[in-house]
Amino acid sequence: MTTAPYVALRPAGTGASPAPVGRDELLARLERALHIRGRALLTGPAGVGKTEVALAAAARAEARGETVLWLATLPSDREIPGAAAAALVASVATTATWPGLGADRPETSWVFDELPGPQRTAVAMLCREAPIDAGGWDPIALRLGIAQILRTLTCRGPVLLVVDGVQHVDADSADLLRFALHLAPPALRVVAVETPEPYGEAKEPDREHHRPEDPHAAHLWVPSEADVLLVPPLHADEIAELLIHHRLPSRMAGRIHRASGGNPRLALAVGRSLADARTPVHHAEALTLSGRARDLARQLLGAAPLAVRATLLLAALALRPSSTLVRRAGRPNAEADLAAAERAGLVSLAEDGSVTFTAGLLPSTLVHDACWAERSAGHAALAEVVDDPVEAVRHRALATDSPDEDLAAEVAAAADLARRRGNSALAAELALLAAESTPGRHGTRRIARLVDAAEEAARAARADLAMRAATDLLARDAAPADRVRARLAVLDTAGQGLTGLDEMYVHAMEDSEGDTALRAAVQLRLAVKYVLADGDPERSRTAAVESAALAASMGDPRTAAQALTVQARMERALGSPDAESVLAQARALERAERPLGIRNAAQILTIRHALFDDRLTDARDDVNALLPLVQRRGSVEDAIELYGTLAQIEARIGPCGAALAHAGQSLALTLEAGLSPGPAWYALALAETAGGSFARAASYARRSVQASEEEGDRVFLSRSRYALGRVQLINGDVAAALETLRRVQADERAQSTVDPSMLRWHEELAEALIAHDAGAEALALLDEVRPVASRLGRSTVLLGCDRAYALWLAAEGRTDEAAELLTVTAEAFGCAGLPLERGRALIALARVERRRRRRSAAQGALHAAAAVFERAGAAPWLALASETPAGTAAESAGGGSGGEEAPPALSVLTEAELRLARLVGQGASNQEAAAKLYLSVKTVEARLTRIYQKLDVRSRAQLATALRP
Repeated sequence: MTTAPYVALRPAGTGASPAPVGRDELLARLERALHIRGRALLTGPAGVGKTEVALAAAARAEARGETVLWLATLPSDREIPGAAAAALVASVATTATWPGLGADRPETSWVFDELPGPQRTAVAMLCREAPIDAGGWDPIALRLGIAQILRTLTCRGPVLLVVDGVQHVDADSADLLRFALHLAPPALRVVAVETPEPYGEAKEPDREHHRPEDPHAAHLWVPSEADVLLVPPLHADEIAELLIHHRLPSRMAGRIHRASGGNPRLALAVGRSLADARTPVHHAEALTLSGRARDLARQLLGAAPLAVRATLLLAALALRPSSTLVRRAGRPNAEADLAAAERAGLVSLAEDGSVTFTAGLLPSTLVHDACWAERSAGHAALAEVVDDPVEAVRHRALATDSPDEDLAAEVAAAADLARRRGNSALAAELALLAAESTPGRHGTRRIARLVDAAEEAARAARADLAMRAATDLLARDAAPADRVRARLAVLDTAGQGLTGLDEMYVHAMEDSEGDTALRAAVQLRLAVKYVLADGDPERSRTAAVESAALAASMGDPRTAAQALTVQARMERALGSPDAESVLAQARALERAERPLGIRNAAQILTIRHALFDDRLTDARDDVNALLPLVQRRGSVEDAIELYGTLAQIEARIGPCGAALAHAGQSLALTLEAGLSPGPAWYALALAETAGGSFARAASYARRSVQASEEEGDRVFLSRSRYALGRVQLINGDVAAALETLRRVQADERAQSTVDPSMLRWHEELAEALIAHDAGAEALALLDEVRPVASRLGRSTVLLGCDRAYALWLAAEGRTDEAAELLTVTAEAFGCAGLPLERGRALIALARVERRRRRRSAAQGALHAAAAVFERAGAAPWLALASETPAGTAAESAGGGSGGEEAPPALSVLTEAELRLARLVGQGASNQEAAAKLYLSVKTVEARLTRIYQKLDVRSRAQLATALRP
């Protein structure tokens, strides 16, 4: 028998323990079930996180001062009569905690001393603390004794009993506990954690049929629908958060989610495999699966009888598995086997009998561990029964290991048919299979098919297949042009992760020597790399110009349009007046292509320029017109960018709820495609800042920073830091915002970015500097950006500068000028169609009016801001304007210290002085205040002297008195 003593997770009274990743709602449901019914059963497949949820519930109960008993079982306990009940009695002495007791170990002998003699004797026998009589213990006395122990424990307060692994509780203990819980008072609440056993207790490994036992045989009570809580797998975004929480790479969260099916244990094993890889795994490479990840999959599959595993292998080999197909392929009991597998959480069955594995690692492991004879026999059987000629050819090719030209030709024809059907993923797989089925004596034909396979994989965004085809081709005596085309296919599936592919670019340049069309294509990819991976827009522009010229000389409008689009993007970043004319050329070439919606880079960039210029209604109309075409004919990357762009537009003009929805769609497509989630998380951070939650916005921004760092994506690293710094400033964490926004400044200057409309960090950094009492530096920054914005006609950038300048005026004590400027700026933002910016300016105006002691005007500004935010659906901003007193709302929004209204006498202090005064008034030393505010001690001393002079106080005690409302 075993019991795992419950280890205290949080000291009592320290507040609720955070929920495990993705389990907030489930934990709330668990708390409600315990509050209403006193019983809850957590159930789900192994590794899904049931114990983590129970631990979180136990930690919260302990934080409330409740007694927590934790009983963990092992499979061997089931064979030992009374094992679980004895472990429960032992846990009373090791894990019970009582409020008010100072000893490390509570005295619990009184629990047993109050038992009548026969009951105490029976309990002692159960725990082997007394010799067992020839007739054994008295069963009635033992049942009453266990019940009395639990009842006595509740005399001191509520008790939470957690039974982890209830399926392993032996029959005798289950009977004892059922009786005890039946008599227990309401103060005893119980959480049972169960991993269902779908295959029953059958010992014969080759039995064809396995039916589960009575589902309530091991339960401690007969659960109702309200008691049973299924612990579901995590969503892809939650898997990403889980990986970050465990300091594992998150950039492949989508592929890890597919491999794990959302099972946290499997996901962490795969994530650790990637982290432990000798070299970073690229998007274009297969996931590195260590023995740990494979072993976990084998544990899940190994519990299934041999018959079930044989059925599952056929399903894993099929392209569109169903119970009917598997039965026809030689498994007469397929329905029963698959039903058992579904109960085990290995597959899910639809109404039509179609089969889907819950985790990609499961079919991969089944096929990986099967011998060639098993795989060949399975494919041969499936080839005879599938009703689609394309699938039949696929299975026949996979059933043989001898290259055959006739078969390879059939597979190539099947790939063409799949392409015409619109199934690009199957077309890519078949194209590669055709190449691999080509005999070695047809070397030229095999190389041609490998090139086709690589390019087909690029069109399907199948990075793994593109890499396989390219690796095979590059190992052969291929012509330089073929090598270039294969490498370009790999580069086109790399997404944001271009930093590890330098050698690929070098060889592509070498092999394209003398081939103008291919050199144009290589230069185009280099132009993208120079800006994303190297952060060098000048070099990117040069490469794009050369690519466009070469493509035009060869009559290649497609490549020319793409190159001109990259050039236009760089011209804009560098502040060149030629950006729009270059973009117009690209758009004209792109629109000449039919049908519309296939190539969209120039049109998307046109929309992005409208977003930068705050022509947001035009931008939204253009997105809504283009998006349906892209969904039908375009690439998934274009759809992702359009959804993200639409979210950014709506985050500025509303409705903010739609921004959240569209950012979520961008993320879902990103994770499904296995691309880096950094850009989608950036869009979500902006959408959450506008219409969701500032806390979630910061979380998404941090995720985007991490993913962009992992990918080496300089562009989105700068953007995600901007999003993070902005929300830190809004939340009032000035020191953190200042540090983050300074890094954005360094990033943008290192990339030679000139146009301030593309990433509006200047006004945010200026505001953070003003709040940090660095007004001179803020003024210098504003003076630097204003002429550039004026030259480029970025009128709304100038409005942002005006808002920051008004805050500088207020910090200098020129509140009348500040109020006047903010009034004009708020009105101008409204006229420009930027409601959220107008509301933010009104919040700043409320702060200044409060400094002027015009409380009615301050309240009016806040009411006006609240009305603006309500119309736009800007929930967090509405809460900021509605719930904060007139004197503090703007301080929170603009980086000041919020929370309590300052006495009127303190209106003479700047925000930075007020923050320091409050810290010192609360007892902080100069050194502690300097550390908290990221200042030098000398700066604190000088600022404190000014505070004393302004408030006419002479000591810290007098300062504390002056701070009281």
